[in-house]
Order: sequence, then structure tokens, then C-alpha cells
Amino acid sequence: MTQYIIYFHQQWVGDHSEAWFRERGPLANAVVEDIRAAGEYVCAGGVDEELDNAFTADARSGSIEITDGPYARGEQYIGGLTIVDVADEERARYWAGRIAEACGWPQETRRLY
Repeated sequence: MTQYIIYFHQQWVGDHSEAWFRERGPLANAVVEDIRAAGEYVCAGGVDEELDNAFTADARSGSIEITDGPYARGEQYIGGLTIVDVADEERARYWAGRIAEACGWPQETRRLY
């Protein structure tokens, strides 16, 4: 089995009404339940959208420095992720497609080592 991370950047979500988001939540949750039922679930969740709540741990200087706030503000940042443990890339592609369809925005997928 191989683990893959399926994730999206918050900027890919776009502007939608509250009603639209309420419709999508149950669809996305249903896919996560399907992943669980298949025995391929590792974890899933949304990421806090407030970048100022992030902190950075840096040990490059030889001592650990914890810094509040984001290390670097980028044009894109992760909005949510799912990690699956699957037999092959084809199965990871399947789950990425199901999640993209349920959420209504793209999902990037990468193998974890």
C-alpha cells in the first residue's frame, strides 16, 4: 500500500454562496466515509484559513525557534487535505476525482514517501 496526499489550495475554492457550501459539505463527507469504508482512510480535514494563526518551527540555527504568524505569505496556501493509503496510483486518482467532484474545485495529489 502507498500513501497519497490529496489537497487543494484555498484560492482554488472561489467565491460561492453559503447555500452552495452547505450543499457541498455532505457530498465531501460522503466521499470521506466511502474512503473509510474501503479501508483506505488515513486522515482528512480542512486547514484554518486564518494565516495569522499559523506558526513556524525552525531549527536551522542549531536551536529551535518558534515564530508566530506564517513563515512566508504565498499566493497559494493549503485549504484542506485527505491522506489515503491505496494499492496503486490508479486508486489515488479515483479518490482525487471523487473529492474534486464533491468539493467542486481541483485537487492536487502527490505520493508520500
